[in-house]
Amino acid sequence: MSTQEMPVDGFDLLGELAPARRATRTVSPPRPDTPTGPRFAVWARRYLVALTALDVLVGGTAALVPAVSSHTLSSSPLRVALLAVVGAVVWPLAVATMKGYQRRAVGVGSDEVHAVLRAWVAVVVAGAMGAELIPTLTAPERDALLKLTVTGTPFAVALGIGGRFVGRKLLHRQQRAGRLVRRVVVAGSAAAASELTARLADDAQCGMTVVGVCVPDAELAGLVGLQAPVLGDLRDVATAVERFGCDAVAVTSDDATRFTYLRELSWSLEGSGVEMLVDPGLVEVAGPRMHIRPLVGFPLLHIEEPHFTGPRRVVKRTTDIVLTGLGMLVISPVLLLIALAVKLQDGGPVIFAQKRIGRGGEEFTMYKFRSMRIGAENELASLMERNEGKGGLFKMSDDPRITRLGRILRSFSLDELPQLVNVLNGTMSLVGPRPHLAHELAKMPAHSSRRALVTPGLTGLWQVSGRSDLEGDAAIQLDLRYVENWSLTLDLHILWKTFSAVLRRVGAA
Repeated sequence: MSTQEMPVDGFDLLGELAPARRATRTVSPPRPDTPTGPRFAVWARRYLVALTALDVLVGGTAALVPAVSSHTLSSSPLRVALLAVVGAVVWPLAVATMKGYQRRAVGVGSDEVHAVLRAWVAVVVAGAMGAELIPTLTAPERDALLKLTVTGTPFAVALGIGGRFVGRKLLHRQQRAGRLVRRVVVAGSAAAASELTARLADDAQCGMTVVGVCVPDAELAGLVGLQAPVLGDLRDVATAVERFGCDAVAVTSDDATRFTYLRELSWSLEGSGVEMLVDPGLVEVAGPRMHIRPLVGFPLLHIEEPHFTGPRRVVKRTTDIVLTGLGMLVISPVLLLIALAVKLQDGGPVIFAQKRIGRGGEEFTMYKFRSMRIGAENELASLMERNEGKGGLFKMSDDPRITRLGRILRSFSLDELPQLVNVLNGTMSLVGPRPHLAHELAKMPAHSSRRALVTPGLTGLWQVSGRSDLEGDAAIQLDLRYVENWSLTLDLHILWKTFSAVLRRVGAA
C-alpha cells in the first residue's frame, strides 16, 4: 500500500478518530455501471511487462543496427549477436534503475518519459567509461564501442518514447470506455467528496472511476445530488474497498479527515495492496511544486513559489523565436494564399487588428486574418442579447457576421496564424493564457488578474482541454493552472495537443 499523508493549510493531521463500527454498518449496492474486468494490480502488471518486453526489443535493436553497420564489429557475427544481447539486457535494466517501471506512473504523468531520458544519459556515461576502462579492447574496438553507444542510444530513446506514447494512447482509449481503470472510493465531507468526484469524472484520462463515497455520519441523512452512491460513513471505507474490489481510496482535505483519520485509515488498509491518495486541496498547483517536509515528527506540505523570471523565461522566449521563425518559413505559402483569398472575397482588409491586454496588464495589438464582414464590430451591440458566452466573453454558435471563408478559417484555426507575428515581437508567446479585451477582463473575477503574470499565448491549457467549447470559470481556472505551473515541457505538450485538436477540429469556433 502506498500512503501519502499531506497536511492542509499548515494544520497537523494528528488527532482523534472515533472507534470503528464497521461490523454494524450497511453498505449500499454498487451502481450498475461499476467497472468490471481485472483489478488495477493485474492490468498494471501486464502493462509494465509489455513495456519491459518493448525495452528488451528496443535495446537489442539499438545495439544491433549500429553494430552491423560498423566494419570493426560486423566482421564477427558472434560479437554482433553478443552486443545485441547486451543491449537487450542493459537498456531495460537502465530504465528500471531510473524507476521507469513503477506501477503508480502507469498511464499518468511524465515519469515514464523522464526515466527513458535518464537511462539514455546513464548508458552513454557507462559506455564511455567502459570503452576507456576495459584493458583488452584495441583502439579500433574502443572507437567502435563509443560509436555504438553514441549512435545506438538515441535510437533506443526514440523507439522507447514512441512505444510508450502508443501504449498510453491505447490505454486511454480503454479507460475512456470504462475499462482498465482504478476503482476508487472517495472519503471526506459531502461537499469536498462531491467536488473531487466531479474532477475525477471530468478527466477521462486520469484512469480512475469513483465507485462511491463515504461521508461523515452526521451528513448521511438527507444527502442528495451526489454524483456517486453513498457507501457508508468514514468508518466504512475499508469495508467498502473490500466489498467492491476497489484499488484506491481518495481522501479529501477537510475537517472530516483531519487529525488521526488518515493514519488509522492507512492502518486499516495495510496488506490489501490498496493505494491511499490524499487530495491536498490545491487544484491549481502541480506536483513538482509540492514537497513533503518533516517537522518535529510530522510532515508539512511545502509549496514552492512559482517563478516567472530568470533562465526559464529566457529558454521560453528563445524557443518561441526559433519555433515561430521556422514555422513561418514553412507555412509562408499558406499565409500568402489565405491573405489573397480574404482580399478577393470582398476587397476589405486582410488583417483584423484588435487591442488586447497582455503581460503585466499592458495593452498590445493582436493580429488575425479577418473572418467577419466589414464593419462587424459595429454590429456587436445589437447581438449581445443572443450572447452564449460566459465570464465576460461574447460567443454565438451561429454568428451572422462570419463570412463563408471565415467559417473555414475558424474551423481549422487558420485565422489565428498572423498572431505568429505577435510571438516574434514578444507581445505573445506560443503557449500561454488567452489574451482578452479590456471590457471582458473587467467582468472576470479578481483572481483572474494573475493570468497577466505571464505572456499571453497563441494556444494554452484551456484551448487543448476543450478550446472554444470550454469557457467561463472553467477556462479561467485552467489558465491559472498554467500560470502556476508553466514549464517548457508543459509548453511542448500543449503545442502537441493543439496540433492534434486542430486536425480533429475540436471546439473550433
